[in-house]
Amino acid sequence: MMDDLSIIIIGGGIAGLSTGCYGQMNGYHTEIFELHNQPGGLCTSWTRKQYTFDGCLHWLVGTDPQNGMNRYYHELGALGDTKIVNHDEFYRVVHPSGKTLILYTDADRLEKHILELDPLDAPLIKEMCRAIRRLSKLNMVDSKPRELMGLSDLPQLFNMLPALGTMKKFGSITMADYVKQFKDPVMRDLIQGAFDAPDFPALVLILTLAFQHGRNAGYPVGGSLRFSKNIEKRYLDLGGKIHYNARVVKILVENDKAVGVQLENGEVHRAGRIVSAADGYNTIFNMLEGKYIDDQRRQWYARHPTFQPIVMVSFGIKQDLSNTPHQVTCLLDRPLDMAGEKQHSLGWKHYGYDPTLAPQGKSVVEVMLGSSYEFWKDLSGDSEHYEAEKKNVAIQVMDFLETRLPGFKESIEVVDVATPLTFERYTGNWKGIWEGWTMTKDDFVKTLQGQKTISDVLPGLESFFMVGQWTTPGGGVPPAVTSGRNLIQLFCAWDKKKFTTSLSE
Repeated sequence: MMDDLSIIIIGGGIAGLSTGCYGQMNGYHTEIFELHNQPGGLCTSWTRKQYTFDGCLHWLVGTDPQNGMNRYYHELGALGDTKIVNHDEFYRVVHPSGKTLILYTDADRLEKHILELDPLDAPLIKEMCRAIRRLSKLNMVDSKPRELMGLSDLPQLFNMLPALGTMKKFGSITMADYVKQFKDPVMRDLIQGAFDAPDFPALVLILTLAFQHGRNAGYPVGGSLRFSKNIEKRYLDLGGKIHYNARVVKILVENDKAVGVQLENGEVHRAGRIVSAADGYNTIFNMLEGKYIDDQRRQWYARHPTFQPIVMVSFGIKQDLSNTPHQVTCLLDRPLDMAGEKQHSLGWKHYGYDPTLAPQGKSVVEVMLGSSYEFWKDLSGDSEHYEAEKKNVAIQVMDFLETRLPGFKESIEVVDVATPLTFERYTGNWKGIWEGWTMTKDDFVKTLQGQKTISDVLPGLESFFMVGQWTTPGGGVPPAVTSGRNLIQLFCAWDKKKFTTSLSE
């Protein structure tokens, strides 16, 4: 099939599934080629004995039924009748002094609590909580890509005007500079520890807490793989086709036009348009052999900050933790050498609120550690040393958790360690990076001005497009969903088709 209504999509993660679903809704003939044997990409879970370990959805923006993103999830069948859990507290941060910051999801309760901890910084605290309340009412979802917006969309843009001042203020300062404004040194440490991303704009912290305050960032029971499989079902019901265990190794180009893909097994498939929802680096430098790239994109891959790769240590324990705080981060008085890095804090979370992940009376506990891809890559040449280091990391984490959760070690039934190489192997992501580009304050300013920070097309290459986390700084599920939806809207505009989100419309 080689007409303009045929689309090959590389990658069956959330962006690829979104592109496929909206493509099928609008009369395009789509096929997805996915290297793994199941959907979701990084939005996934895996089972070890009786326990399921979730690698993605700790909380999901758009769970409020009144929010625009929730409508997108409904269009994709992502949530269905899924129960949403909204916590009373987001998580806790414990200082070496013993002082504890509880990030209550209710901004009024949060403000009262922080003022009790730090009356010295009352003006800053009150300003922060005012911003949280103000932005909790904001619906930041655009119904269409900026390229297609016209005068009829002005009311939607005007709705954001009351919040623009707040967004600009917190978006133009990094977290590192923001926390310096606090006079209380302990509170500085606690807030930095609550959101340990010093180069991110402080707005990300405010928005995160605003989503919580607005009950718009709950947790979908069943976790990541269920979420992904729900969208897969929608895609298949719409007539889409997914090829699993089908790794794309080359994008076929004729006269500077993408015309198809070649799989690892040698198979060739052709279509009128090619969309990569796969890893950006692998797409550009391997599948396209680096032939279609400009200086801006080259600079991004050379210098733009990404989320740090992680080591995820998961435990299945015969202990019920459902009545304990579900997420805690401890700031350490002395850093620990773990996973090739100095860890200045150590946090854990349990899923006592999701009965689908562990047997009754038992719990799943997860610890995520920032790590280095190169550290694990160097070890991988010797499988014995690689496995020994994984075991060493698990033991260090177990020893630490024993000091915080008495009886933890003797209750362990399952231990699982996923390194950056694990994420790379199952998803193809560059250096095992799990959430793509970070959002800098410069990126935010460009976004606020309606500019694309990085293009979803490549110079000199026709009929080829990119979607997903490597086209949108900040990562996460909502941008992945939106990027696929927006691309199909653009296709519809070019092809003089009315964009629809249902076959019945």
